[in-house]
Amino acid sequence: MKFQELNLHPEVLAGIEKAGFADCTDVQSKVCPISIQGRDVMARSKTGSGKTAVFVITILEKIARERAEGRHPKAMIVSPTRELALQIASDAEILSSGMSDVRVECFYGGVGYDKQKKALSEGVDIYVGTPGRLLDFMNSNGILFSTISMFVVDEADRMFDMGFYPDIQRMFAALPDKTKRQTMMFSATLSTKVRNLAWNYMNNPEEIELEPEEITVNAIVQELYHTTRHDKFKLLLHLLKKENPSSVLIFANTKYMTVDVSERLKLNGYNVACLMGDMPQEKRQKALERMRDNKIWGLVATDVAARGLQIDDLPLVINYDIPEDFESYVHRIGRTARAGKNGKAITLADEEYVWGLEAIENYIQMKIPVMWADSTDDVEDLSAGKKIYNKEHLAGVTSTYSHGKRPARPNGRGPVRSPKRANVSKVADKRRSSYVRKDAIDDAKLSRMSQDERLAYYRKEFFAEEKRDDDIRKPQPANKAPASKKPRPQSRPCSAASSQRDKVQVGNSKPAKVQPKPAQKGLKGLFNKLFGRK
Repeated sequence: MKFQELNLHPEVLAGIEKAGFADCTDVQSKVCPISIQGRDVMARSKTGSGKTAVFVITILEKIARERAEGRHPKAMIVSPTRELALQIASDAEILSSGMSDVRVECFYGGVGYDKQKKALSEGVDIYVGTPGRLLDFMNSNGILFSTISMFVVDEADRMFDMGFYPDIQRMFAALPDKTKRQTMMFSATLSTKVRNLAWNYMNNPEEIELEPEEITVNAIVQELYHTTRHDKFKLLLHLLKKENPSSVLIFANTKYMTVDVSERLKLNGYNVACLMGDMPQEKRQKALERMRDNKIWGLVATDVAARGLQIDDLPLVINYDIPEDFESYVHRIGRTARAGKNGKAITLADEEYVWGLEAIENYIQMKIPVMWADSTDDVEDLSAGKKIYNKEHLAGVTSTYSHGKRPARPNGRGPVRSPKRANVSKVADKRRSSYVRKDAIDDAKLSRMSQDERLAYYRKEFFAEEKRDDDIRKPQPANKAPASKKPRPQSRPCSAASSQRDKVQVGNSKPAKVQPKPAQKGLKGLFNKLFGRK
């Protein structure tokens, strides 16, 4: 299908042509005809399929149509990471280049507020950002969520995995009712739990699963090398020399290992940079720009930092560590072979993370071909035996290390210790565990359903609330026997004296009082007391 067949506004088509798009991808051809009609959509599509263009084109089409009728709609796009938010904003600016006076601004943390406040004062039509910064402006009344008529959650699964669920709940609560806005959710994976959450906040959404069985890109050549932790870095040097890629993206599981690999590669003459989740935004953005401009040869990154990265013509991805989450494997290797191009993914399996290999192969429904290096004697590790870490490196490194022990402090006062964690409330833990157990029953049941059966269940579960409330409020039948009253509890036993004192006379008279004898005074009273006379 071509974009010309979608009956889009001429200004929107002009932006699509400037972006160089002509033919629709699978996700665009199946979702756009539904979303441009204003319906809610929940779509699953693999990484690199062009789903960003789907919701951006949908938003621009609605803005163009409603402006012709004198209205000025606003849209908001939420993403889990700053890099992904910047990429979405860049794509939106290109696609909106054919329209006049459409302002796209990106809001994210790690930078000052002044520039973003100035953009808000000048007016914004499409807000793109991360949940934390958008909520900051909501609390300060910089962004009025009640004016948002289109709301998009991108990378929904990662959004919830990263702990943004309470923030998303707050955002939905501040938005107009789900019947008065259009909501779209896109992700490479949509679990049953995410679907349940989505149906709470969406208006009878159309669920679209694209290529659910083709989890990985066929054009990616996958290879697996078994090694040991001690020999793994030298094997990496051997593979880099053998493959000789024009650029490379290397993944590690921890920030500590990210710094370790990047610094050792620098000592061996490779021009690389590291990318971690808690790096200052200015440094992160500078590293990405240098990579896109071919000023550096490679990046060493964690999963969180690389989520949503879009690097054109990336020929090689290396998993230095096997990911602990099997779905992360798909997201990692999806950085290459984008838009139908070829690519290669190499995974190094050592004794520390090899246990995660079985779950990955079950998920992608294939065995990764095992390769063996003939010899690593053709390379020399110039970083062997050298201390990598200094005060500057350790400043941004997590306290969870993959080598089993923590590095020494720069001043030699012992190992670096992580700060004490705050005690988590036991009540909160019980609530959390009971919530998971309750959802687990639904997940097991729903995972065995077909798509039609699952949609029927969702409609019954989330759109029959009024009927259930009416049933609860129904009056009881008139001929129903009234509930019997509970018998009054028997009075506790009491002494004879108290029984005599508490006897009640017939009628409404007060209890009879026992008048005590007046005490005798003087010598007579003392004599009678001593000799027992009454």
